[in-house]
Amino acid sequence: MSSIGNQLAGRLGLVSLSGGLRPAPPAPPSLVLVAHGSRDPRALSTVRALMDRVRELRPGLSVRLGHIELNEPLLPDTLAGLGHTDAVLVPLLLSPGYHVKRDIPEMAAAAPARARVAAPLGPHPLLVETLYARLVEAGWPARTGTDEAGTDDVVRRTSAVVLAAAGSRDPDSAAGTRRTARLLADRLGVPVVPAYASAARPTVPAALRSLAARGRHRVAVASCFTAPGRFATRCAEAAPWIASAPLGDHPAMARLVLHRYDRALAAPATPAQDTRVPA
Repeated sequence: MSSIGNQLAGRLGLVSLSGGLRPAPPAPPSLVLVAHGSRDPRALSTVRALMDRVRELRPGLSVRLGHIELNEPLLPDTLAGLGHTDAVLVPLLLSPGYHVKRDIPEMAAAAPARARVAAPLGPHPLLVETLYARLVEAGWPARTGTDEAGTDDVVRRTSAVVLAAAGSRDPDSAAGTRRTARLLADRLGVPVVPAYASAARPTVPAALRSLAARGRHRVAVASCFTAPGRFATRCAEAAPWIASAPLGDHPAMARLVLHRYDRALAAPATPAQDTRVPA
């Protein structure tokens, strides 16, 4: 009965006081998830699972997927399929870098759709919430109050986390990863050292050696990757203790995607956001 009442109320809302039909509200811009792409078949299934979570949270919103490389659909093809409709591109990338600043805006600018590019997913507290949850799933003791459950000061003094990220030569990318590491350290109550799979230093093994030299032998590797892939696997294999799974389709990731979408829509259009090619 409640469902029928809601449907009736929705239909009555389309009727004006004069008895005519009000025009239906315009559909919101499509949300296009922009994934990097990977040769690992698990990556595509993971991103699709995240897309399904986003759709569950925002029924009625058109949610599409496009890849920068390696997987189909490629982003230019997804944008071409939208025609001249509006879209917001949400990069499934975890810090600013070349793809966010150059590749994605250039692909959007070449498409017929009027597209805004949202900020990358990190740094953000919802990203840290996901990192924490994945560590707990891997075996990190969950915190209660101000202390970790079942641990003491001696254990905390020997514990640490390496935040493993893809890496970039862009200084803004490294700054974003460092910010995420600080937020995660605040959540865990132990040092969190950012490290990289490529293009930046330190590497994960180097970060682990540095922590061991400081007496930190109980070290976990937190996977700061959206989906499984070569980099995520390599970083996890270096872990001396536990390694968390990639962020994947955690519910907080779906909320973060929608947060970036909403923020991009609310912000005034700028040349960097509104990438429509002038007619």
